[in-house]
This record gives sequence, structure tokens and C-alpha cells, in this order.
Amino acid sequence: MALSSQRLEASLGKRVKLTLTCGAFQGVLQHVCLGSGLLLHTVKNLETGRSSPGVKVFFSQEIVNVELLDEPDSDKGTAVLSKCTSALEENKGGDTGTADGGPWTSPCFSPERQLRALNSLNLNSLPGNEEEEKVEYTVVDCFQQKFGPAVLHLKQQHVISVVGEGVNLCCHGKLSWLQVATKSRVFLFDIFLLGPQAFTNGLQMVLEDKNILKVMHDCRWISDCLFHQYNVLLVNVFDTQVADVLQFSVATGGFFPHRTCTLQECLMQHLKIPSRWNTLMKCKQQMALENPDMWFLRPLPASVFQVLALKAKCLLLLHSSLMDNFMSDLTGVVRAYLNTSQNGPEDHLGSIKPTCMELPKELRQLADIQKLRREKAVKDYRINEDGLLIRPPIELNEGSPQKDETH
Repeated sequence: MALSSQRLEASLGKRVKLTLTCGAFQGVLQHVCLGSGLLLHTVKNLETGRSSPGVKVFFSQEIVNVELLDEPDSDKGTAVLSKCTSALEENKGGDTGTADGGPWTSPCFSPERQLRALNSLNLNSLPGNEEEEKVEYTVVDCFQQKFGPAVLHLKQQHVISVVGEGVNLCCHGKLSWLQVATKSRVFLFDIFLLGPQAFTNGLQMVLEDKNILKVMHDCRWISDCLFHQYNVLLVNVFDTQVADVLQFSVATGGFFPHRTCTLQECLMQHLKIPSRWNTLMKCKQQMALENPDMWFLRPLPASVFQVLALKAKCLLLLHSSLMDNFMSDLTGVVRAYLNTSQNGPEDHLGSIKPTCMELPKELRQLADIQKLRREKAVKDYRINEDGLLIRPPIELNEGSPQKDETH
């Protein structure tokens, strides 16, 4: 494997011809993803004669032959060809979950069609395109220049948000992008190009730092992927999906909903995101479902990068909103404490010993509040056979956000 890897890496920058199970292509070898495939730029379909701009991904499961077109010595070229083919064959056996027609077994998708669809996510075509609504971001796709400063910035933070994009994110899935946001920066790490070294060179240290709070939404899937594929053990996580359910329980006097909310629903409910942002996220989500391989196209249009950055940035805002909701009862009781001491009779505390631990009336009022909330929830929601409140889908009407009556 080491020799094969060296041969492949030595071919970077050279023109190659790929024979696939579904056709033949040629282009300049840009990146070798052992266990995944090859990245070529300036790609030409040899059957149709059509050329495609940008970088294209060819997955190892469909590659039959690799021929080095820039090699002047044909015998030497054949020798390297055998090494390249050997490496790809070895990687086929080591790549789990691909023998049954999974998402990684379709390199012969139409890149032109998918890029046209991705480019249709045009920010300028949506209503309310104010310049200040755009999120600034930095794409980190190599270890020179950008990677080191990005990791250094993250190590200095107390709270960050983390989002992953890819195909079937779990222990057998494929992670393509990792979005990490701070209060001032958003980084889009191209894990497909950076590979596992992205974690061993710094990201693992950030994700495992107990002093850095990681804000995520339904962390189970990305945690499964990071742990089993990259040996990353996530700690100190604030999960917004869990927080939303707990907040629902507080707002309804102790009831729990029959289902959880997606990130998009949480953003609509707690942040009242503008309709144009909602439209962008819906388009991206639908396209990812129809074409999961879109996450492995290079380059991605700027509008898709904008959506990735937007999700990471909104997660931080969602964390702040949920924390404010959690603190509302606490601040209300503290305010009642202050009002009693500042506006009550001068000697109202004189008969109470400083060491008295009896529950004050201000705190006992929380029970009355919870009872009223519960009575209201029974009127506002239907209850299923498990005693859970049936939570309706959260919709955002164009131009006017819907308000959740329970919050």
C-alpha cells in the first residue's frame, strides 16, 4: 500500500485517463483520496467530447483503469498504471458499505447537471438580499496558510458551533464538510480533501477540549462518525435538539412532545429566521436528498458555501436564544426576590432567621405557573396514547414568522 500510495502521489499534476464502468474520462490529477477515489480538474468526457470546468470526483469503486498520459516512456507508464490500479483495488475492499449500491458507488452522476442545480441556489434571486445578511466564511481545503491560523483561533474560544455535511453521517458514512463557527469567524473545513490529518493536526484537540463548549444539533450522527472513523471523542456538547425538547417541557408544564424538531424548525421557532434563509436551507436540503454526491463536487458554488456558513452561525444564535429561555424562570424569581426586599415592608424579613431553609413564597409560585402552563397545553395540543403532546410541524409563512404559543 505504501508503494502504491507513493506512485499515486507522484502522479499529481499529470494528465491521466480514467476508464470507468460507465465511460472514459481524462484530466489532470489533482488529489488522491485513498479509500475514496481521485480528483481531477479540466476533465473531458472522451465519449462525448465535452469538457467540464472545475474539479470532479471519481470514486474508486467504479475505476477500472488509470493511464498516465504525460508519461513519455510507455513501459514505465504501464508499470505505474499497475501500481495505481492496485491501490484502487485495495481501497475497494477496505471501503465499507459500498458493495450494495450505496451513495459512494455512483461516480457516473452528471456533474454538469448537479452543478447547474447547485448554481440555481442564487442568493441574488431571493427576496430581501441585503448585503449585511450574508455570512462571511473561510474555506479551509489545504494545510498551508489557512489551516493553522483557523485551528489557533478555535483553540482560543469558549463556545463554538459544529455542523457536518456528507452522506449517511454515522460510523459507515462519509463526512465531506465540517463547519465550525465562532462569534467572529466561520470556517468550512473540506474534510474530503484534507482527510484524517485534519483531525490529527488540530481539529481533534479542539473537539475534545473540555473547556470549549460545542453547540450542535442532534449530535448522535456526527459523533458516531467522528468517533469510529477519526477516533474523535466529543465532549462538552450543548445539543440544541435536546434543549428544544426540554424547553418545550418547561413551557407546557412538564409535558414532552411526541417528536423532536429539525434544526431548520428550531431556527424558525426560536430565531424567526428570514424567509430567504429558510428558502435557501430548504433548497439545499432537498438537493442533498436527491443528489447525495453533491457534497463531493469541487468546487461548490458560493451560494452553497453561504448556506453551510449560515447553518453554523445560526447554531450559535440558537444556543443563545435557548439559554435565555431556560433562564427566564430563574430571572423571574430573582426579580420577585428583589421586589420583595426593595418594595415590601421594612421589617418583613425581621422574623425570618438567616439560616431558615423553608421554601419562600416566590419560589412556590413556580408550581402555580407550571400548573397554568399545563392546563393551557392540554387545551392547545392533542395528546397521543403515550401521554405525549402531538407537536405540529412548524411552518414559516413568506414574510411573516409564525409564533409558537407555548414559548
